[in-house]
Amino acid sequence: MTSEADTTIVAPDGAILNSYLARPPVEDGPWPSVVVIHDILGLSSIARDHADRLAAAGYLAVAVDLYSRGGLRRCIKDTFRALARGQGRPFDDIEAARRCLQARADCTGRVGVIGFCMGGGFALIAASRGFAAAAPNYGALPKDLSLLDGACPIVASYGAKDRALREAASDLETALIERGIPHDVKEYPDAGHSFMDRLKLGPLAPLARVAGVGYHQPSAADAWNRILAFLAEHVGEAPTTA
Repeated sequence: MTSEADTTIVAPDGAILNSYLARPPVEDGPWPSVVVIHDILGLSSIARDHADRLAAAGYLAVAVDLYSRGGLRRCIKDTFRALARGQGRPFDDIEAARRCLQARADCTGRVGVIGFCMGGGFALIAASRGFAAAAPNYGALPKDLSLLDGACPIVASYGAKDRALREAASDLETALIERGIPHDVKEYPDAGHSFMDRLKLGPLAPLARVAGVGYHQPSAADAWNRILAFLAEHVGEAPTTA
């Protein structure tokens, strides 16, 4: 795959958003596309790895930095406030990323959204805002479930050992069934929070496991298989990669 690490997106307020664009390893686009929303750590190597994985599967993927205007320390509070409200500048930035992809000649025009941790919460709410499919991973549910009204198809993954999101998977599935939204929601019994992220925890790894946090390969592999199958069905089949 090829990447454009310095790709930028212009937000509605004129701000230049840092982003990372990963292109598939085939040169015969256009490709279906995906906006990647990072976790609490920002546009880190983890978010880039997720974009690269989608590109390797044949999707044009852009990870947008919701902390572009000042970094994690300056932006994190406002970002979480917007997530709690279900509206605000981060959602405008996500929309800018979607429009940026749709405007590209190498995009088919169909765009999905995927998010992890904090980004999973944003992806879940953004599911009703013009995307073809959404893949929230261990993302908190909005307090106002009416934000899910009119959502696109959703594939969601949670870990049963995630203490902060107990019952989230079952509550989300109930909400999607009530709204008639096509979905695939799964909770992995042996996984905790961030089970799809290769976090570099070092000596904190044992503590993280006790807290129900950390990478779990079997669950992550199955979740990615489900996500890619779901994207193929609802966003579009990716061209065969080399």
